[in-house]
Amino acid sequence: MTLQEASDQYQIPFHILKEYEDWGLCEAAKKVVGERQYDQDDLERLGLITTLYDIVFSTEEVEVYMRLLEEPKSEQTRLRMLNQRRDAALDELHLRERLLQRLDYLRHEIQNQK
Repeated sequence: MTLQEASDQYQIPFHILKEYEDWGLCEAAKKVVGERQYDQDDLERLGLITTLYDIVFSTEEVEVYMRLLEEPKSEQTRLRMLNQRRDAALDELHLRERLLQRLDYLRHEIQNQK
């Protein structure tokens, strides 16, 4: 599957595919007529990259995470990265909950003025 076909079929943004190639993480992919062909393993890694972006990893963090996949015994480091992102997401969620409570309080005040 070519870069464009992978982008179209799996809805992976083209820039993510280019980054993947630039990082050199798809060296095993064959070049056919000057164009890299992606196999199922490549597509799975691209899906993971998309997920990492979805959970708000920076480009640098995504690259580090993907490189760690190639290293033996990197599970703890990757888990630590995911736990940090989870903690940040929980902090954001709690902030949003507090803002929602304030909003509800203000709405309640207006409704009780009637």
